[in-house]
Amino acid sequence: MKPSDKVDPADVVIIGGGVIGLTVARALARRGVRDICLLERGSLGTESSFAAGGMLAPQAEADSPDDLFNLLCLSRDLYRSFAEELKDETGIDVELDTTGTLYLAFSEHEQAEIEKRFEWQTYAGLPVEKLTPDDARLLEPCVSPALTGALRFPLDIQVENRRLLSALANSVAELGVQTVSGVNVETIETKNRRVQGVQTSSGFVSCSQVVIAAGAWTGFIDSRIKVDPVRGQMICLAARPQLTRHVIYSPRGYIVPRQDGRLLAGSTSEYVGYAKEVTVGGVTSILKNALEMAPDISKLPIADSWAGLRPRAADGLPVLGPCGEIDGLVFATGHYRNGILLAPITGELIAEIVVENKVSPVIASFSPDRFATVSLSES
Repeated sequence: MKPSDKVDPADVVIIGGGVIGLTVARALARRGVRDICLLERGSLGTESSFAAGGMLAPQAEADSPDDLFNLLCLSRDLYRSFAEELKDETGIDVELDTTGTLYLAFSEHEQAEIEKRFEWQTYAGLPVEKLTPDDARLLEPCVSPALTGALRFPLDIQVENRRLLSALANSVAELGVQTVSGVNVETIETKNRRVQGVQTSSGFVSCSQVVIAAGAWTGFIDSRIKVDPVRGQMICLAARPQLTRHVIYSPRGYIVPRQDGRLLAGSTSEYVGYAKEVTVGGVTSILKNALEMAPDISKLPIADSWAGLRPRAADGLPVLGPCGEIDGLVFATGHYRNGILLAPITGELIAEIVVENKVSPVIASFSPDRFATVSLSES
């Protein structure tokens, strides 16, 4: 729906049409919520979710176990059924690739770090394999002979995030969710500390519950919960035949093979406001790190490049759950580098809050109430 069209009153308004907003909308509709309105400032699925690499790799990135790591693993383990259901609903294959992830070390310090990671994850009962340099190169001949060792994470997988976004957009349309693109939410209106609706650039939308899933734009919706944009640049290479089957990580970067012959290389983490430009410095850094992992990348043509803005809360953790001060206000934002990975579990947990008024203990550490009380317009 275009912003010039009439926006009907709703039971639930979702602010943000990225992977989180779309997954929440789908989860609510599948639980029987009929009047859902999703408002997106631009076009559905064209911001951080579109720019992502699609890795579902909590074990490869974790230095130690904590509440976030547990949540990431729970969501990763939902992905097989999530992908199958979306294909059944829409006919779109989100290309869930279960080959696994290699994590490479290139120095004594990095080798010591992967030894520690292997030890605590093995102790925790998580599947992880320790590889010698020869083992790693037998699996993936493209890997640099300079490596000192590697870990293989068989459950750390990947999804084609752009196909995922298409599937989600089709799913919510089939489920009857009202989606409005090109509209800005200006304020959330409340009365007696209860949500009354949202004031938008196209008028007022009455509702009793609001889910803020606005990512890096959360702070523009009259909220004191600070979510900063962190730019991540990406490069797309053309690799036919494909250079690697596994996702390959190092402490400095990653490369991700796609089924159509693309090879993604990333990424940067830059605090530059809302500037989404691709820069010479970013490209140089990404290519240097990619070449360290797989020197044959030097032979590949560059097919594309882009940048996205990851939403990072002040403590680097997602912001999930109801606002303790305002009835009917729920947050699903600040996913930072894990929006694609956390989408399935975020959708289910937020839907549980909205429909059943039940807050799972697995998101206790991510409550918005750990920050300052939100500032909302009282009428």
